[in-house]
Order: sequence, then C-alpha cells, then structure tokens
Amino acid sequence: MRLSEPRIPALAESDWNEKVEALMKPFVARGGVLNIFRTMANHPDLARRWMVFGNHVLGKSTLAIRERELVILRIGYLCQSGYEWGQHVLISREAGMTEAEIRSAKTGPDTADLSELDRLLFAATDELHKDAHITDTTWSELSRFLSRQQMMDLVFTVGQYNLVSMALNSFGVQADEGLPGWDV
Repeated sequence: MRLSEPRIPALAESDWNEKVEALMKPFVARGGVLNIFRTMANHPDLARRWMVFGNHVLGKSTLAIRERELVILRIGYLCQSGYEWGQHVLISREAGMTEAEIRSAKTGPDTADLSELDRLLFAATDELHKDAHITDTTWSELSRFLSRQQMMDLVFTVGQYNLVSMALNSFGVQADEGLPGWDV
C-alpha cells in the first residue's frame, strides 16, 4: 500500500447506518466485506452508483476472464496500486491463470514469449495509461482478435481500474488479510 494509514477509514459494521447496511448486505451474505467497500461506505450514494458500473466491468464484460484480468493486473501495476494488484492476483488464480501469466502483467508488452493477443492487450493498457488513447496501430491489430463490444469493454476496463487504483492509493485503503503483495 502506498499509505501505511488510511486517509478515509474502512467503516466497521458498528458504524454503518441503514443506507450502508443495505449496500453491504450482499457482501455480508457472501461472508465478508472487503476494505475497499468498507471505505466506500463513507459515501454510500457514490458507492451504490459506482458498483453498478463496476459490476458490468467485473462480471458482465464481453472480455474473456483471462483477458480482463491481464488488463486489470497491468493497470493496477502501472498505477502501483498494491491493493488492486493483490485482489486481482487472487481473482486471476481463481480463474486458473498461472503465476507466470500473472507476473507477465508487471513487464507488460516486453514480456518474452507472449502471445500476440496478450502483447496487444498490454500495449493498449500502457497506451491508455500513458496517453488516454489507443494508437491506430494497436487498435487495428487488436481488432483482429476482439469484437467492437470487446474493444469498448477493454477501454472501460482499463478506465475503471485506473479510477479504482487512484481511489485506493489516495484514500489509503489498507490490505485485507491474506492479500498477496508485489512478490508474486
């Protein structure tokens, strides 16, 4: 984590009002509320609206899970968001990705022996991070692998997790227990 102490606290259940309880109910039912959501509980109206979009990107995107996770890991790494990186290392492992695939997000398009698609996904993520724009060359090459909707989901995935990384880093959201670090 960039900050050793939160700037915005992760609210304990005892500090939740009715609005926050309603927002957190699905997470509680699944066995626990992550610090990102406990922190967002400080602004329940924002959290509720943001979670609708986040749900699309994480659960309803047209990108294959592996492609989505490569992009999320890469933008999390580029933003140096330890929390984002750790959460998506766990999600990537659950999705069956290898440790080598996960680590490739650190070196991105320069990783040896990448498939053409992975290289292009990393290149697009790097371009969006650096310039808020995918070059014509990368767009054209990626379009051979991805549909129009997938291309749109790619841009919104990078944007969503760039935003989330900024929030996590700036709010000082602390690691949940068992969250992997950069040493993956």
